[in-house]
Amino acid sequence: MDILVVDDEKAIADLVELYLTNEGFTVHKCLNAAQALDCVQNHPLDLAILDVMLPDMDGFALCRRIREQHLFPILMLTARVEDMDKITGLTLGADDYITKPFNPLELVARVKTQLRRYTRYNPGGSGPVQEYDIRGLQISRASHKCTLFGEELSLTPLEFSILWYLCSRQGQVVSSEELFEAVWGEKYMDSNNTVMSHIARLREKMHEPSRKPKFIKTVWGVGYTIE
Repeated sequence: MDILVVDDEKAIADLVELYLTNEGFTVHKCLNAAQALDCVQNHPLDLAILDVMLPDMDGFALCRRIREQHLFPILMLTARVEDMDKITGLTLGADDYITKPFNPLELVARVKTQLRRYTRYNPGGSGPVQEYDIRGLQISRASHKCTLFGEELSLTPLEFSILWYLCSRQGQVVSSEELFEAVWGEKYMDSNNTVMSHIARLREKMHEPSRKPKFIKTVWGVGYTIE
């Protein structure tokens, strides 16, 4: 599998490349956003690791540019630890976030988790139900497509899996903890804003009003539901 690594600190880029190469991945290493965008256009990629602080464009803007045409997982690398940075990155379409300094083995583990999840929710997934149609919202696991009133929605793999999970439990209230542990496959922490930021991004793509959404509704203090 091909992985894009973008970091202007060559020592860090070299370290990430070493660990990923040792795991059998092909690494495309770039030191700025311009090189990264060129690589994205000319190489089929399976995942990208983006540093936030780049000399020509910040990683959030680069993430947004990549998301305009590609759905592969994106991990953000940064020395910033503020929650708002995490929410910003995830809202723009990033799938995960890791702060510097980091353990290279943890980074490799997160890369593998994202790739497993991406493969799982790509076409060909198994399961007794392959499609839901809820009042004009159609989502198909077989084709990995989602349309709303005939208009196709451009969803990231995580956004697709969140929406699929909620549709599969139509009429039930799904807590943030259940949703996070089912989709991300990790233990939920009380201070985790990841679910909230992804739900907000989903509503934005579905042109849902935040106060009175027609599909993904918030049950305050409990979780989310699609009725």
